[in-house]
Amino acid sequence: MLDLNDLAMFVQVVRAGSFSEAARRLRMPANTLSRRIDQLEVQLGTRLLHRSTRKLAPSTEGQALFERYAPALDQLLEIGRLHADEHALSGSVRVTAMAGLFELIGMEWLVEFYGRHPHIRIDFLLDDTPTDLIAERVDLALRMGIETGSGFKVRRLGPSAMILAASPAYLERHPAPRTLRELPEHHCLAISSRQGRNTWRLQGPRGSQEVSVNSRFAVNDMRVLAQACIAGLGIALLPQLMVQPDMAQGKLVRVLPTYRRASADLGLQLVYTSRPPVPPAVAAVAEFLSESLGEAMAKAAQDAASQ
Repeated sequence: MLDLNDLAMFVQVVRAGSFSEAARRLRMPANTLSRRIDQLEVQLGTRLLHRSTRKLAPSTEGQALFERYAPALDQLLEIGRLHADEHALSGSVRVTAMAGLFELIGMEWLVEFYGRHPHIRIDFLLDDTPTDLIAERVDLALRMGIETGSGFKVRRLGPSAMILAASPAYLERHPAPRTLRELPEHHCLAISSRQGRNTWRLQGPRGSQEVSVNSRFAVNDMRVLAQACIAGLGIALLPQLMVQPDMAQGKLVRVLPTYRRASADLGLQLVYTSRPPVPPAVAAVAEFLSESLGEAMAKAAQDAASQ
């Protein structure tokens, strides 16, 4: 009995005029596609395609097979598409994330996402200050450097260390601190705190230590904080994932490199507010976000290792 999948692949090859283009449309390796067509020819006991390095064309038997089955396969695919549309994921997903999210992963992932899930609407709230997930009716939170209370499902994506950095221009005017105790003597830049004070908990040679800093500039957007640091306003505690390109270009320099803010609970994480089972639309958005961020984190780690 003929395999409808093999027939569909054969029809796509004839229409594309090449294995490479058909493989691209089918999203499969060209050598796998070629092997499946070979198997179909063996099953039918006849040559379906004439192949050369420059040209591909159906044989007489192949053309007859194409004309006989292509219309029927088209109708089956259309029925499948209509059925899929009826059961397509849909709904609105409210996501809160750090303000610099799209500088990390770009917009390309959204193009692919909406290509697969055109009926899902995503409402992004981009802010680097902690958000009340329940009050803001958030479905999914992407957090970095923020403690998440109990009662939520958390998917940890990576440690995403926070490092101390300053611009070369600032360090020319103010020599870098040699010890953690010297840090409060410097101009420090911080994320806005509703409590009006800033305490940095850092991991260093002596374990975990806290230091209160005098923030001459505070803002609730990590991107703006990084820009202020690059401009030479002071020392900031910044996500290494975000500022790795600036460090590679010499715009920023690490300060007190033996200290960093790193914790499994403060790393990059996805927080779900819905109780299990997670709504399918939320799960789809979460999966795409985690894949895109995983690629970004791997690239940042590779860049850091090459320096």
